[in-house]
Parts: sequence; structure tokens; C-alpha cells
Amino acid sequence: MPALDYQTAFQLAPIGLVLSRERVIEDCNDELASIFGCPREALLGQSFQVLYPSTDEFERIGARIPPIMTAQGSYADDRIMKRANGELFWCHVTGRAQQRADAHAAGVWTFEDLSATRRVAVELTPREREIAAQLVTGKTSKQIGRVLDISPRTVDVYRARLMRKYDTGNATELLQRLLGH
Repeated sequence: MPALDYQTAFQLAPIGLVLSRERVIEDCNDELASIFGCPREALLGQSFQVLYPSTDEFERIGARIPPIMTAQGSYADDRIMKRANGELFWCHVTGRAQQRADAHAAGVWTFEDLSATRRVAVELTPREREIAAQLVTGKTSKQIGRVLDISPRTVDVYRARLMRKYDTGNATELLQRLLGH
């Protein structure tokens, strides 16, 4: 039986793995390529921006990562990402930096496709996607406002839009739809 080494473990991992430097994909496994629907070689050397639905989301999420990474040592969230064919899907993303105080310098990131249990059912704007991603974590409007650096009232306006788009009568129904129940 051949020895199991780190490179083999990296390639055989059942979730998408990325080694990054300054938000550029230095290496990734075949599972990541499968999740995003493109050849592994097409991702190498690319900015993480190619995995996001919009430049705006890439920039805003990127700005949120360093303070959390510095304080907690890692970063994790559920967010809507984009496959190579343009399909949007829910993804659980977790990362750890090589140096806690420099979150984007070099790190390891995992990507887990949640689309089997959680579907993107309606067309959402970038801000609606961000609000939805925060809602599924159980945060209040005030907490979401702090995370996204917007007022709680603005969060309420977006929550109301999401309720209309998902045709729900209350926040609990909205949360159930966002979670795919």
C-alpha cells in the first residue's frame, strides 16, 4: 500500500481546499475545481474574485476577514458563490492565515458546497445575498448592521425585500426558505 503523504491527503480531501497568497489561488485540489465547475489548472494563479458573484462582494467580504481572523484566529461563513457556468450556490467557507495578523498574506481555505440542502431559489442583489448570508446565522438586524457597516433600519429594508422575493409572511418563514426547508 503506498504511503499517504500531505499532497495525497490534500488532493483526496472530500471538501475543496485552497492554498492562497494575497487572495490568489496558489494551489487547490480537484474537489474545489469540481465544486466550481472548471479545470483545476484554470483556477491556479487566479484571484478569489472569480469565485464570487460580484466584485463588490469580493471586496466587502475581503474587508471583513482581517479583523475577525486577527481576533479569532480563523474566519468562517456561509455565503453565495458562483460556479464557472454562472450558477449561484450556497457555500460554507473557512480559512486560517499563516500569520493571524496578516489574514490575506498566506492561508488555507476550505469550501463546502451546500447546494444539496440549500438552494438559491430567487435572483438576489449582492447586498441581498450578504443580508441573507447573515440572516441564516441567526443574527439580529443590529448585529448584521454592525458586521456589514450599515444601519439596522437598512437591514430591515433588505429583510423586507427578501421576504417579498421569497413570498414569505414573516422572518421565520424567510429563514426556513433561505435554509432550504
